[in-house]
Amino acid sequence: MTSLPNSRTEDDGSAVIRVLSYNIRSLRDDRAALVRVIRACAPDLVLIQEAPRFFRWRKAAERLARRSGLVYVTGGGTTAGPMILSTLRVHVERTEDVLLPRTPGLHQRGFATAVVRIGRARLGVLSCHLSLADEERYTQAGLLLDRLVRLDVPYAVAAGDLNDPPDGRSFQRLAGALTDGWVAKPWGGEFTSTPHEPHQRIDAVFTTPGVEVLGCGVPQGLLGVREADLKAATDHLPVLAALRVPAG
Repeated sequence: MTSLPNSRTEDDGSAVIRVLSYNIRSLRDDRAALVRVIRACAPDLVLIQEAPRFFRWRKAAERLARRSGLVYVTGGGTTAGPMILSTLRVHVERTEDVLLPRTPGLHQRGFATAVVRIGRARLGVLSCHLSLADEERYTQAGLLLDRLVRLDVPYAVAAGDLNDPPDGRSFQRLAGALTDGWVAKPWGGEFTSTPHEPHQRIDAVFTTPGVEVLGCGVPQGLLGVREADLKAATDHLPVLAALRVPAG
């Protein structure tokens, strides 16, 4: 398997960045294993789903960020789960936490969003966790696309737990407008659920046109990422992508 590019700034001002998408199940599993996985992936941005969102959730989020060598950016309790963490390499211009329309009887859902700069590259970022219900999920996929436009930046990345496989209509709604990282440049493993018996891809990283995918998939064989940690950290496998974002 080819290696995944490391983060760097190119001579033309473009930025190569690593983006990690991870459903952490409210930190209910092995937190030390989770931290080891995140650190080994060396991400610039971590787009989290099922972040702590109830009692003292901010302290839990900040503790996870600190132990992972990252800083808290936005989301968590304010978005019903999606959250963004980053390294200090990332300059945050603005953030917005979005709560989505809720169907009675179903969980509240939301988006964690930010506009960031890395060197001369400017990027919109969105972390999502879509509904288990088909109709609501399809509507939320449309709202995600609308939100990316409203970020008003030339390039963006959106990632998360879609609760939908690639042949599902919500997944296809996103893939029809955005670049599916795994399809563009597969790297590592494909399936994200479950860690003990991976058989479906319901987590993904998407980019807008102009962002080059250099590799995307479940980290396998990455130095420091152990299979035991992937199984113990949470009930999803992470998706790691290397992207080249143009300057400007």
